Amino acid sequence: MFDSGVGGLTVLGALVDHIPSANYLYFGDTARLPYGSKSAATVAHYVVDAVRYLQQQGAELLVIACNTATALALPEIKAAADVEVIGVVEPGAAAAAAATRTKKVVVIGTEATVSSHAYRHALSAHGVVAYEKACPLFVPLVEEGWVEHAVTEQVARVYLAEAFADSAREADVLVLGCTHYPLIRPLLRRVAPEHVAIVDSAESTAHEVARMLGQSDSAAQGRRGEGRLGAGATLKFFATDSADKFRKMGTRFLGLPVEDVLHVDLKE
Repeated sequence: MFDSGVGGLTVLGALVDHIPSANYLYFGDTARLPYGSKSAATVAHYVVDAVRYLQQQGAELLVIACNTATALALPEIKAAADVEVIGVVEPGAAAAAAATRTKKVVVIGTEATVSSHAYRHALSAHGVVAYEKACPLFVPLVEEGWVEHAVTEQVARVYLAEAFADSAREADVLVLGCTHYPLIRPLLRRVAPEHVAIVDSAESTAHEVARMLGQSDSAAQGRRGEGRLGAGATLKFFATDSADKFRKMGTRFLGLPVEDVLHVDLKE
């Protein structure tokens, strides 16, 4: 699994619920984040480097947990990889399309993800209209640990009021198009209109990976949120910045101990 930082650990947590018996390798490019302000060419270059490294470590399936990387560089990543690659955009879009009755959906994400219109294109293929809203303050607030802070709630009220304005009032699904956002899902549930369902692209991606690997989702239903690894399963982490910092923040995002972290220096 690849992410620009620690946000993708929400995807990893969902995957552990669905497939507890797998061995997981997680690469967080923490030295070069944020990806949201970088060009598509730069993002593709960074991710391809990391993907090749993960393949050298024995990766047999690659999950691009970063919405920005998926939105900006998925074709380039797939071309460079020797194994199957799954991004987070299409599973999230498919889940949103299945959930909406009005065929109108609001997508919130980083500036780069929204500017790419990746969700808009993916939802359009399902016959759904997407209204996109960039919410750049959410990531730093989540990383600060302010998941239930009054400031975060006020920011969310402003963002969602703008997101569901005008023609978007008819939207009945909110897509969390950033892997940081599941950590503030309870807060977003309180702030979003009552009739709106929330679709988490992290959970949708885990469900799709489980389906591809022939894993039963019924077992995951009973384990949801437990985050227990199966016997013999392993978690190994790679970070391009401080391994100690990754351990501390990663444990909060994953909800499991983040212990086996190796610092990796990818040369430019």
